[in-house]
Amino acid sequence: MATCSRAAAISSRFGVVPNDLWSLIFRVLPKLLGLPVSLLKKFRKDKRSHRPPTELETTAVPATLPELPQDVLMHIFATLEIPDLVRAGSVCSSWHSAYTCLRDLGKYKQTPCLIYTYKSAGENVACLYSLVEDRTYKLTLPKPPIRRRYLIGSSNGWLITADERSELHLVNPITGEQVDLPSVTTIEQVKPITDRSGVIRKYQLSSYTGQRDEKRSWIYALDELRGYLYFKAFVFHDPCTGSYIVVLIHDPYFQLSFARAGDDRWTWLPLNTFYRDCMYMDGLLYALTVYGEINAFDLSASTVTMKVIMNKVRREYYGISSCCYIVAAPWGGLLHVWRTFSVPEQKDEDTHQLWPCFYTTEVTVHEVDFKAKQLVEAKSLSNHVLFLGDNNSMCLCCDEHPQLKANHVYFTDNRRPPVSVKSLPRDIVVMDLENNNRSRIASRNWSFVWPWPTWITPNLTRMDSAFSK
Repeated sequence: MATCSRAAAISSRFGVVPNDLWSLIFRVLPKLLGLPVSLLKKFRKDKRSHRPPTELETTAVPATLPELPQDVLMHIFATLEIPDLVRAGSVCSSWHSAYTCLRDLGKYKQTPCLIYTYKSAGENVACLYSLVEDRTYKLTLPKPPIRRRYLIGSSNGWLITADERSELHLVNPITGEQVDLPSVTTIEQVKPITDRSGVIRKYQLSSYTGQRDEKRSWIYALDELRGYLYFKAFVFHDPCTGSYIVVLIHDPYFQLSFARAGDDRWTWLPLNTFYRDCMYMDGLLYALTVYGEINAFDLSASTVTMKVIMNKVRREYYGISSCCYIVAAPWGGLLHVWRTFSVPEQKDEDTHQLWPCFYTTEVTVHEVDFKAKQLVEAKSLSNHVLFLGDNNSMCLCCDEHPQLKANHVYFTDNRRPPVSVKSLPRDIVVMDLENNNRSRIASRNWSFVWPWPTWITPNLTRMDSAFSK
């Protein structure tokens, strides 16, 4: 039982092992073992012909479970979504062994879920909505309370959150692991303001960049800075080092800073501004600006260098009417995505003031031609689907995620109204890329959800390497 303790601890976050696991086994086994379906149906029927199961038997796999080779179990478990996989891993030693191998190899299925909070669920509870199951799981997260944090990014199964002192923490809602990031006061433009005893009371945010030597600055309370400083954040696994890199897009002027595992401060990248999205591929950080320019940074060198991959495709900044994303294409290369908004005004029910609301009207996709430094319009994503928002931008194949709608884009908000405005409608829908038709994601009203929902791809991997503070 000790070998199953870790899987059991995670499994407790999702409840008992459902009977659906048995259904899956009997559905997959014929293909793997070359057995006639009729034989397995008879076995299943015989097992059901006995007396009704007791309560204990409905929450655990019977002791008479036939032993299956580990490679067969791994094939079966690889078809499971993570909630079922972690429940299966807590059943017995052989199932735990198959689960552990899949977890360590990273070869498990993971369809993006929506993560959000709401008041009645509790201060420390995050809600994970599964698209596949059309079901919500409640996960208790470590302190500080998740409802008092801002969610400023999600990638590789990790949330990047800012607490009430504007300090950053990574949290994995599946494993419950939490990692503190370097202090906000080590970001180049942020300076602490202390009292006579040396206690930090406020922050000063300066406006300079690598291109502008402005002298302006602003003073913010400890909990206010996060609403004005952070735009988006990412957690990237670096296969070259086996470690992690966290990248921030932050004000002023949407600059970049990063920190590796073990760093005690943020490293500023002053070479450009007005970034909107990032991705990490083949040892390079790719960053996209509001003008469509793509820069590549080699973060492994002692002195970080920047190379222009794609020149500006827009000469004007279109402000709040559009947003752009950079996405790794499953077939290789990069996708360049534009998202266009209409911006009607709507009254905030808390403040009774009119504020702009973001309503996505069109999404266009281009492939990046590296040699020509040009964009080639993609007429269709065929059997693929996009996920856009505060998450790391994703393009997934529907062969691996058959419950998703091909040639569609699933998106959430990532154009924030003022931090005091919390009750405006959220732009959380799925759109058909062929005709721009929109449909709701589940029959839910997301308008009063705070922090606003974001996509997360569940991940069972532990970081096990702290960032210093």
